[in-house]
Order: sequence, then structure tokens, then C-alpha cells
Amino acid sequence: MTLPRPELPRPSLRRPAFPRPHRVDLLIAVSGLAGGLLLWAFGLYVTDDHVFGQRWATLVPLTVMAATEALRRTAPRFALVVATLAIVGDQLTHGNLATILMFTDVVYAAVVYGTPALARRVPYTTGFITVATTGVLLVWWQNAIALLVGALTGMLSFLPAVTGSIVRNHRNAADAARLRAEQTALLAEMDRAQAVVAERARMARELHDMVANHLSAIAIHSTAALSLDEPATTRQALTVIRENSVAGLTEMRRLIGLLRDSGAETEPAAAPTLAGLDALVAQAGANGGPAGLTVVLDDTREPAGGLPAPVELAAYRIVQESLTNALKHAAPGEVRVTLAQGPGSLSVTVSSPYGERPGPTAPGSGAGLVGMRERVALLDGVFEAGPVPDGESRKRWRVRVELPVDRNDGERA
Repeated sequence: MTLPRPELPRPSLRRPAFPRPHRVDLLIAVSGLAGGLLLWAFGLYVTDDHVFGQRWATLVPLTVMAATEALRRTAPRFALVVATLAIVGDQLTHGNLATILMFTDVVYAAVVYGTPALARRVPYTTGFITVATTGVLLVWWQNAIALLVGALTGMLSFLPAVTGSIVRNHRNAADAARLRAEQTALLAEMDRAQAVVAERARMARELHDMVANHLSAIAIHSTAALSLDEPATTRQALTVIRENSVAGLTEMRRLIGLLRDSGAETEPAAAPTLAGLDALVAQAGANGGPAGLTVVLDDTREPAGGLPAPVELAAYRIVQESLTNALKHAAPGEVRVTLAQGPGSLSVTVSSPYGERPGPTAPGSGAGLVGMRERVALLDGVFEAGPVPDGESRKRWRVRVELPVDRNDGERA
């Protein structure tokens, strides 16, 4: 069985239709033709010297020039060529003032609406024709009338071309300015969108760091309360759950209040410093006590050492998130927080026992390490996280951070 061959579309042999004239151009053409017919009816001619003496001969270039006026915008090159032939033919008859005026408009339109190459050539060509006509007539006639004819030639050809060139340049400049304004608005919108994305990422980090610690403690102690049937242990677990719930809600309200109020008065409340590490470590020790964790703070910094606010905030959040991870995953033992300040950097190290945990654990999503890495990257610091040997065939999980303390870097970040 032979399948029919699909028919391919045949190329169209029809030529494109002639460009449709613009309504304004049609109005100009009809008006010019009507004015020329009125002058012709009253016998108002330009000159008496002529080659074709028939009265009707003046109407031929007038009609052709009116037709080119209808194409001044849609086909400027074609209109200019035909109009040039028509104006030359008009000089061989009695001449009509309307034909001459329409020719100046065709020259102007060729520069304004034509291609860039045509717009560049027409002023030079008409200027050359004006100079050449004046020179030839001066040599031939040798009187001042040649200068007058040359000036008229320049007014009818060169002057409209120059006017059209000026108008076109102004339009190009306006289009360029409009394009620059649109590009500026687009760049501003892109910057605004990037700022919104960055602000959302910052809020997500703050929210995670502030609430994850309390929620992890709640999850662990609630699991212990459900798994152990001891009234004392259950009561202690419920007490820790209530304390962490209240603290978490307080910090959540503080962050929401900061987002609602953009004033500067609420900003310090949501930006903890390293001065609050003692309370943070004490809270982490209380939460990790049932799981066999003890938290120790080793701060060797000098009290007079001032740090930029972004550095203190990043260090505090990194310690907070590291303690949260230790509370979730660390084996029983000591969790040590070490802070040391060198000549140009702040060192933060949090190490915890690494191994199988016998008690209940809280699930994690991995966002904590990502958030810490992003905070350190914003300050051009160094971030390391992973297991390290402890000397007795054991391992410890260590988070080590080096943050630059240069004040200019801190303010920039």
C-alpha cells in the first residue's frame, strides 16, 4: 500500500502589494493637487519661458508630484526619484507653484522617513546640486541672476533636506533618551527584586536561628516525656518544654515586630551580641542535661576588644546554631564553645561528641549548616565543619569559623 505523499506548501508567486499610503499623506496629496488645479485654472504660472507651450502640459508634473506626496512616508526613496523627474519636467512647462512646494515636502520626507543611508546622502546631494547649478549658471550667464537662481535652488532642495536632517536627529535623540529611561527603570526593578530576594533570605536565616534551638529542645524533651514513665522526669521535661515554648514565642514576636516596624528603634532588639553568650550557653546546658550534654564556654577575648555589629551577630548565630545541632545529634559528653580574637580576625569553635546517640533525637533539614556558611561568606570569612579525631579512637564534630574584624569589612557586609 502506497501512502500519499504530503503536500509541501508552495511558495507564493504573488508580489507584495504596493505600500498603502498613510492617511495624512493622502490628505497632503489631495490638498496639493487641489491647490495646483486652482492656480492652473486662474492661469497663475511660474514662468513664461517654456518648451512645451500647451496649457495642459503643466498638469502632468502636478499630478505626478501629488502622487509622490501620497508615498512620502511609505516609499520615500521611490517618491524622491519620481518627484525629481517631475520637478525637472515642470521646468519645461509654464510651471506651477504647488508642484514646487510639494517637491520641497517630498525632499523633507525622504530625509525624515527614509533609511539612515538615504537620510545621510540627500543633504550632501542637494548641496552639491545647488553649488553646481550656481557655478554653471554663473559661467553661462555671467550676471547676478545666476546667484538668485542658485539661492532658489538651495531653498527648494538643500534647505528642506537640512531641516529634515535636524528633525530626524532630534527624533533619534528622543528615542535614545526614552530607551535609556526604560533600561534604567528595568535595572531599578531588577535591583529591587534582588533586594527583596536577599531580604527574604536574611529573614529566613534569622527565623531559623532564633526558633530552631527552642523547637529542638521541645522535640527532644517531649519525646523523653512520652518514652519514660517517671513522674519526676516527665515534670522536668514539661517544664523545659514550657520554657522553650515561651522563649521561642517571644523571639518570634520580636522578629515579626521588627518586620512590621521599619523604624530604627526596633533594630537593636533583633540583633543579639556576644555579650549574650553566657545566657545562651546556660540555656543550652539546661536543655541538654537530660541527654547527658554539658556545655562549656571558653572566651579568651579581651573585654575592651570592640567588634563590628555584623561580626558579633554572625558569631552569635553560629554559636546558637552549633549548639542546636549538638542538642539534636551529639553523643553524651562535653560541648565546648571557644572564642579567640587575633589581630585581624575572630575565631569561633564549637566542638561536640560525635557518635551514636542513645537517647531521642530531633530531625534536621540541613538548613543550619547552609545558613552558617552563608553568614560567613557575607563577611568574607572561613567556615569549616566536620568530624575531627579526639585522640582515643573517638571523634568530635567541630565547627570552626574565622571572621575578619576589620571595621570597613563589617560595615560593608
